[in-house]
Amino acid sequence: MSPQIQEGQTLGKYRILDALGRGGMAQVFRGYHPQLDRYVAIKVLRSDLVEQDEFLARFRREAHAVSGLRHPNIVQVFDFDVQDDQHYMVMELLEGDTLRSRLNEYRIHGERMPLPEILRILTEVLSGLGYAHKEGIIHRDIKPANIMLTKRGLAVLTDFGIAQIVGSTQYTVSGALMGTLNYMAPEQGFKGTCDERSDIYSLGIVLYEMLTGYTPFDADTPLAILMKHLNDPLPLPSQVDPALPHELEHIVLKSLAKEPQDRYQSAEEMIAAIAKVLETKLSDAPRPIVPPPSGIRPQVVFSGTSRQQLNRQRLADEDTNMDLPPIRQSDGQVTSMLKRFTPRPISPTAAVFASLTMFTVVNLFAAMITQFSGINVFEHGWAFEVFLVAGLLAFIGWGTQTPWMLIPGIIVFGNAALLAYSSISGRWDDWFFLWMFEPLIIGFAIYLPTKLSQRPLSESRSWGRVGGFGLGLLAIMLAGLTCSLSLLATFFK
Repeated sequence: MSPQIQEGQTLGKYRILDALGRGGMAQVFRGYHPQLDRYVAIKVLRSDLVEQDEFLARFRREAHAVSGLRHPNIVQVFDFDVQDDQHYMVMELLEGDTLRSRLNEYRIHGERMPLPEILRILTEVLSGLGYAHKEGIIHRDIKPANIMLTKRGLAVLTDFGIAQIVGSTQYTVSGALMGTLNYMAPEQGFKGTCDERSDIYSLGIVLYEMLTGYTPFDADTPLAILMKHLNDPLPLPSQVDPALPHELEHIVLKSLAKEPQDRYQSAEEMIAAIAKVLETKLSDAPRPIVPPPSGIRPQVVFSGTSRQQLNRQRLADEDTNMDLPPIRQSDGQVTSMLKRFTPRPISPTAAVFASLTMFTVVNLFAAMITQFSGINVFEHGWAFEVFLVAGLLAFIGWGTQTPWMLIPGIIVFGNAALLAYSSISGRWDDWFFLWMFEPLIIGFAIYLPTKLSQRPLSESRSWGRVGGFGLGLLAIMLAGLTCSLSLLATFFK
């Protein structure tokens, strides 16, 4: 349970303004110190953890240890106190966005981060990390969400929420798992032990993701992820992008060695290797995104301003809320079946062209029936034109790969069915009860895309293609059927 903190409440000298987010141990608020006219970030320990001595001791150690750090690439801690059983830590408020959000911005535009920007961020993070290591502190949870990119262009390490003093008592595996599995070193995941080289490994995973767009090890269960870190060979970054400099790939391979003694032994050693790469000429243009090779699954990012553009709020919340129940394992089976029946993606322009082509074909079909039979199917079967409009909207959804285009498509399709019935049969009086289907059509049109959009982003896009292609094809088939039924209805009158 998260602490019950209200806007306007005062903690010590600080007034709570609004909530910024929450993680596994604490919730973070924006605060204000009136005497100093300073805005700060206030990290409040989850109330359900206060009674656990181990967590409380860890939180206190974190505050005392990190408050002594003074480095431009590490978030500064100002204060630590307790009030009304609310244990909180006060930190500088950084204006900017996380590395995770920045990577997401590039992904949304079909791009990857330029190499010079990657190396600059990496060097600055290593600078702060090296300083912390010399002060006897390891981070234990290096990941893009814990690297802030300020408006001044500085990379700052944040959230030493599970940082430990090197040489202190090591924690159990359950304690170690407070890190993030996709970025966790093998020894940290299995033995619960970590040192400076474990942070190097985690930062190596971050580097891998910045270079390729994907993290190298992913699976459906936590144990499977840990086993991959421990046993699976690292997919070479050059498999994803053969254009990557060989020297840069060597840095990735060395930082992600399975055994700690085979990695860089210090942040300074890794900085020196990066400096050599910076001596070469690197393009500062964004790189196009590339599909992952076999064995690598795309990572979806839920952070920053781009978070609002993503469809599945449930997964976005999962990133910072431990109280949410886990995703059902059957989801993986559904995804596997979906991939088998998903049509190939096409561009929105091609989708419109395809629908207009079918629009022309069906109208020519109706004109031919009229010409050879002498019966004007347009007079009684005109509702097929509404089916064709539904097909056009559905095909646009296929091209844009979004389930939201199903909303107008389904509404128009449902009304086309009602109009086809009335126009062919001539029983317009039946609208006395047919109108009751309108709320059902609209409700279903909104409900279905909403549920589909709550799937993972890649799966949601697949559903957009499947739904758009399927509905469009069905609409065109019914348009042709409407023409035929109109002919038969007129002939037998």
